[in-house]
Amino acid sequence: MAIELPTLPYAKDALAPHISPETLDFHYGKHHQAYVTKLNELIAGKPEASKSLEEIVKSSQGAMFNNAAQVWNHTFYWHSMKPKGGGQPTGAIAAEITASFGDYDTFRKQFVEAALTQFGSGWAWLVKEGGKLKVVKTPNAETPITTAAKPILTIDVWEHAYYIDYRNARPKYADTFLDQLVNWDFANKNL
Repeated sequence: MAIELPTLPYAKDALAPHISPETLDFHYGKHHQAYVTKLNELIAGKPEASKSLEEIVKSSQGAMFNNAAQVWNHTFYWHSMKPKGGGQPTGAIAAEITASFGDYDTFRKQFVEAALTQFGSGWAWLVKEGGKLKVVKTPNAETPITTAAKPILTIDVWEHAYYIDYRNARPKYADTFLDQLVNWDFANKNL
């Protein structure tokens, strides 16, 4: 079965002014689509063609892994944001953050630090592992689904995620993600 580009969970202008339609045209329409297209070329006629995306991520290497993981990571990232999101967490995720980090401010500091210190391209993640939440970062296409950790939410820190709107101001992008975009409802579902 072919891997398809998933539909965005909101309109291309729904995250503006924080993430512009132009960024989504490039990031979703070009980059994410390119990973889907390349992955389909790589799995054509191979046993992976009958596997789910997650199965391909967990069982492949090299170019196939890189493209499959980027399809999965980007899909997860789109859901980690929502229009009029951001701010303090609510529901079970708020209690889990307090239990794991002591308070929201400590979580926030660790999450932003992970986003800012991921050298080059990659991701910062909130994951659950061993009954506790923790912040991790992964380079390039690496993803927590290949580990024992369960992803709860992520921020994409590849330059194409923010460069049109924020230029080289990754700190402003990370702050805006938490203050205006993060989808705590999605995080609650992932618990």
